[in-house]
Amino acid sequence: MAAVVKDTNGTEDRQMFTDVSASRETPPDAERLRLAQADSGEQAWRAWGPYLSERAWGTVREDYSEHGTAWDYFPHDHARSRAYRWNEDGMAGVCDDRQTFCFGLALWNGEDPILKERMFGLGGDGGNHGEDAKDYWWYEDSTPTHSWMRWRYHYPQAAFPYDELVSVNATRGRDDTEYELVDTGIFDDDRYWAVTVDYAKASPTDLCMTVTVANQGDRAATLHVLPSLWFRNTWAWGLPGSDRVPRLVGEPAFRGRKRASSRGPAGPATPARLVGQHHVLGQLVLAGDGEPVPLLCDNDSNTERLWGLPGRSKYPKDGINDHVVNGAATVNPAREGTKGALHYVLQVPAGERRQIRLRLTRTAPPPATGAAPALDLGDGFDATVWARRAEANHYFAGVVPATATPDEALVARQAIAGLMWGKQFYHFDVTRWLSGDPGAAPPPAGRRHGRNSAWWHMTSFDVISMPDPWEYPWYAAWDLAFHCVSIARVDPGFAKEQILLLLREWYLHPNGQIPAYEWAFGDVNPPVHAWAALKVFEIDGSTDHAFLARVMHKLLLNFTWWVNRKDTGGNNVFEGGFLGLDNVGPFDRSAALPVAGVLEQSDGTGWMAMYALNLLDIAIVLAEQDRTWVDTACKFFEHFVYIAAAAYSQGLWDAEDEFFYDVLRLADGSQVPLRVRSVVGLLPLAATTRLTAGTLDRLPELGARIRWFLTNRPEYAHVMDARRIGPDGRQQRLLSMVGPDQVVRLLARMLDPDEFLSEYGLRTLSRAHLDKPFSVTLGGLEFSVGYEPAESTSGLFGGNSNWRGPIWMPTNFLLVSALRDYAAFFGDDLRVEYPTRSGTQRSLDEIADDLSARLISLFTRDGWGRRPIYGACQLFQTHPDWRDLIAFPEYFHGDNGAGLGAWHQTGWTALVLDLILTLRR
Repeated sequence: MAAVVKDTNGTEDRQMFTDVSASRETPPDAERLRLAQADSGEQAWRAWGPYLSERAWGTVREDYSEHGTAWDYFPHDHARSRAYRWNEDGMAGVCDDRQTFCFGLALWNGEDPILKERMFGLGGDGGNHGEDAKDYWWYEDSTPTHSWMRWRYHYPQAAFPYDELVSVNATRGRDDTEYELVDTGIFDDDRYWAVTVDYAKASPTDLCMTVTVANQGDRAATLHVLPSLWFRNTWAWGLPGSDRVPRLVGEPAFRGRKRASSRGPAGPATPARLVGQHHVLGQLVLAGDGEPVPLLCDNDSNTERLWGLPGRSKYPKDGINDHVVNGAATVNPAREGTKGALHYVLQVPAGERRQIRLRLTRTAPPPATGAAPALDLGDGFDATVWARRAEANHYFAGVVPATATPDEALVARQAIAGLMWGKQFYHFDVTRWLSGDPGAAPPPAGRRHGRNSAWWHMTSFDVISMPDPWEYPWYAAWDLAFHCVSIARVDPGFAKEQILLLLREWYLHPNGQIPAYEWAFGDVNPPVHAWAALKVFEIDGSTDHAFLARVMHKLLLNFTWWVNRKDTGGNNVFEGGFLGLDNVGPFDRSAALPVAGVLEQSDGTGWMAMYALNLLDIAIVLAEQDRTWVDTACKFFEHFVYIAAAAYSQGLWDAEDEFFYDVLRLADGSQVPLRVRSVVGLLPLAATTRLTAGTLDRLPELGARIRWFLTNRPEYAHVMDARRIGPDGRQQRLLSMVGPDQVVRLLARMLDPDEFLSEYGLRTLSRAHLDKPFSVTLGGLEFSVGYEPAESTSGLFGGNSNWRGPIWMPTNFLLVSALRDYAAFFGDDLRVEYPTRSGTQRSLDEIADDLSARLISLFTRDGWGRRPIYGACQLFQTHPDWRDLIAFPEYFHGDNGAGLGAWHQTGWTALVLDLILTLRR
């Protein structure tokens, strides 16, 4: 089974990746042309992409247990043997936008007990700090249409320490660090495989792929490489009209007449391949050079292994695994099935590498009964790879400013790659999930009243940007809003589509609520969709008014839901629950309170004031095109005024501490302020906008309403009467939940190194709580909050994220944006001490720039050549094969900047891209 592959030392490949070859012409803006074709529907360039999840096991949609124990019901040990009901997963995976077919990479080092077909990690109960992936992989590159992509994985040559990772982490508590793969010593002496997969589209449904495996160790080694193609199982669930089974056939390399080749030795006339037939997709061919052996089985569950029951297939899903690892007769000798692989065995000397060429092409529409054509793996393949790589370099040269440093450009490009690879096909019909499939045992009766039972209307069958493709392989509403801001920098069409998606009738609840995330659609995420829509609209050139109008119609429903459901007292201060901030407070803000009463939240009220202003801004933009929106603008002006003023009249602003706090309003009417200085009290800064004289001239009705309020409701004047002359010499007005006097006082705390200001951005919790934790006794129980700069020691919300001190990119981004909004009003006239007590006065724009630079510095090399995100890990900091592979962690240590939490949270952490583009504009 030895493969005929290309020998190379890697120099040529690296050069092609970094330089546009002068000897080959690059069509001007070829990638932008593809984007235009995709947006217009002329060419479906987005139809195929990296939409295959890194993890489908352990998810809610695959959980049919009685008590909602998703990680136990479908564990990693089941994944190789059990057919997925809703979504597939794999490594380096691609699929079509309906996940009809899936392509992924499987590897075996000859030592592991199983094929490496998917990433391994621990669930919430197995990890001492929640879910945690235990493999190392990176998204190095991707254009918006996925015309060019690169993925990389480091695979140990020794047996993967599955049991050790499980057992050691089980002994560690919340006060201990996580036990990671690098801690096992398995990468010592560089005994690992560096596996890279490059993808280049010859057409929307024709994908050229190069798999490169580099033996980084000091001795020769053997690696089994199995590029795999399979069909998502749609036939086994007893659904009417969905019982047709597609077919894959394996064809070995034909040793007939040799063909001439301009590169390397002559090869077989017909390469080995898998040929698929699907009644919807048509004919699909995966061809590979060399002489791999086609292996076939069925994408059906091995019911005998899992449950001791007979199954529908003699050669179930794990047949290829058992055949390669154990030599079992578990693959179909007739070379037919619904899951197949081309089995390569690569023997690679120390320090050398091998390459495999693959081509995946849709060769005919259905019924596609004819013979499959031969696929070009020679000169045409080369031309496609060269062209797509050069076009990608050309495209990104137009995205990242030339003023960015080379390291910043590297970070920006990999941030884009992570965003693009973070797209996933997401399928979940909640009604079907609640009631069960005809071909399966009925779900537990309690499901009808359990998790997500109120979301029976929701049906998902879409490609969606995910927070993290392994730890969070399901969308989260407020995460997605932040994703879209960065995505709009490269693909505004897709960003707008994503903003609109969760507002569509098959997602938005009939009562107007936006679904939060898979574990509990009914949880409440911050209302940032309007903010994101405005950002995307502006990045896209401020011309797509139809997009804003579509967003506005649905957000009117959602805003009404907030007002009706989350303002219990009708006093314009809001609750909302945890609002995405997990354990930021002394107790779980989404659970029942420890005493009778209502928790009125500064962040909930700040979010709603910001929401009202966002909708005001959208209404103003629309009203300047269509006067029927003027009344809506006036409506949201009034909403903002009532909410912003209530924050003061209802006691959220503490004049003595000069900070906003949550307030517990007890049943007897008394109030208990929760004096925790956290981001909860800073978020009201984000509720601000300017009204220019030009706007009020064009919308005189709005100007008249403001004047009426100032005359007849003077008690509201402090949130809307700040005025000054703007850059155009005309008057402008500031609408802000935090007035000019409060801004200076609140910033004094925010910009204090002893409180929120870190070397790497803004902490979520004041460092003052390190020595003086907040404590309160309620219902005879004591609750406290102390500064924790790294992993959480609190079990609230599973303890798998921490808002008690670390730096989070989304809240930092909002606060930096707010500073720029205030700077646009005050100009250089308002200068504050920065840092607090330094004696140095700076403008708000200068402060925003410096905070942006601090956040960017999390990822870039410092004066010692080290990236703060990688902390004390020498392998990541100094090894030339690791140090420039950028991770995008969920959050960061509040004092030293080390990356924490989910490791591929490129979604909102990719906001660093926007910071780089803005700072280097």
